[in-house]
Amino acid sequence: MSPRMKHWGWGYEDDQPALAELKGAAEFLHGHLGFGSLDPEEPVPLEDVALPVPRLSPPLSLEAICRADTYERALHSYGRSYSDVVRGFRGRFEHPPDVVAHPRDEAEVEAVLEWAASAGAAVIPFGGGTSVVGGVEGAVGDGYRGVVTIDLKALDRVLEVDRTSLAARIQAGTLGPSLEHQLGEHDLTLRHFPQSFQFSTLGGWIATRSGGHFATLFTHIDDLVESVRAVTPRGIWESRRLPASGAGVSPDRMLIGSEGTLGVITEAWVRVRPRPSHRASTAVRFGDFDSGVAATRALSQSGLYPSNCRLIDAAEALLTGAGDGSHALLVLGFEADGHEVEAWMSLALDLCADHGGSWERRGAGRPEGDAVGSWREAFLRAPYLRDTFVAIGVISETFETAITWERFESFHNSVLEATTAAVQDVCGAGLVTCRFTHVYPDGPAPYYTILAPARRGAELEQWAEIKRAASDAVITSGGTITHHHAVGRDHRPWYDRQRPDPFAAALRAAKAAVDPAGVLNPGVLIDPQPEGGAVSSSNRS
Repeated sequence: MSPRMKHWGWGYEDDQPALAELKGAAEFLHGHLGFGSLDPEEPVPLEDVALPVPRLSPPLSLEAICRADTYERALHSYGRSYSDVVRGFRGRFEHPPDVVAHPRDEAEVEAVLEWAASAGAAVIPFGGGTSVVGGVEGAVGDGYRGVVTIDLKALDRVLEVDRTSLAARIQAGTLGPSLEHQLGEHDLTLRHFPQSFQFSTLGGWIATRSGGHFATLFTHIDDLVESVRAVTPRGIWESRRLPASGAGVSPDRMLIGSEGTLGVITEAWVRVRPRPSHRASTAVRFGDFDSGVAATRALSQSGLYPSNCRLIDAAEALLTGAGDGSHALLVLGFEADGHEVEAWMSLALDLCADHGGSWERRGAGRPEGDAVGSWREAFLRAPYLRDTFVAIGVISETFETAITWERFESFHNSVLEATTAAVQDVCGAGLVTCRFTHVYPDGPAPYYTILAPARRGAELEQWAEIKRAASDAVITSGGTITHHHAVGRDHRPWYDRQRPDPFAAALRAAKAAVDPAGVLNPGVLIDPQPEGGAVSSSNRS
């Protein structure tokens, strides 16, 4: 029997450290950060969680694939943002779904959607549940008779592989590791590895316009999608499979980033490639962050397209064990299938040297420096560590954005100043660090991490105030409210400010056309304005 996911935090139930391990982690982190409790709390056990009685019951024809037990409803109540984990940790599940459906094929997806719409329920598509922006929470207002979550993870197969065109047809509920395992049987890869890779799905990546781990070129899921198929209340929406098309507004591009508001994505054709056979990585040190920025810009505009080009400021390098706090660090990597990459790395390092970069020679048997390995381990463990931070009273959260190169310096200074001031005002202490997760010829995607002491019982209010200050600064300074974390409910106030008003009207009309009762994930991206159906309580545009 496979292990169960935690109903409140990241990973599996058997990943939760014992109290003795938590105390050891608390001592280490307190010594490292200078704040956090030495007396960690433990999560409210599931048996002590009380949920409201379900308002809906599935018809007999759907009972076999529907569940309404406490575990299923709690597990599907939230994503995995800091606020989500805090609420789950404390046993607070204000908006659990009434029913969780696990369709096994597209016909059952259609049947669940038809039943839910006829019952006046809101419908929330659910992939891996790793949203960090409130994208799967059942906070849909009072205009619905209930909430039905459709968990797609039973749709988990690679259905076809086209080796001639290097593409594959894959069901939307396929988790990252399973997807790569199935493609690996054909010696292929999608090459899309977001930080949530272990627990997120292809459909979730498409619905949220996910960004993968690779820092340049084909990193967004947009670049990898050939066509998309989805179930809507008005029928099947499927774009034609093509390498490219100039035929009007793209139907698959409308579904990419739709966050479950226009349809339930069931499968997609995606572009795949042979697995890489050659890799090289180097950690490049810079005396200051600005020099690293200049080098990173030169790399992004060089046409070399490194697979990894992560610039990390000195404070974050220290926190992750990748540096000693005296220098910024560029994690630089290349990979390819069928040929060596050392020539590319050599050219890239020459560019770094032009901007004051230095590095250690990679010795025999050690293709990567210690700094690269330390950073990678910290990157992969970060979602797990958040649960521990909640237990020891530390706010641990991030926000990310994108901006063009010529505005980056002033943008970064404004965002860093506003966020640091908010952290100090709200928490009295704390750290704000920055790294680049992705870089483009015309600009970077800065990713900010916040660590600060929390007041137990007031964490949500503390983070909301910090988040508001940071988000206001991002929008005021000309950035995007999200580069790859999606909009959800948490980013809606700033997304409404970012998008053009005529586009908001067009999106509203598109939703009304395919979802006339307004049942699909209401409150995310756009508020439905159905005719004669359920009505959301919000009046935002």
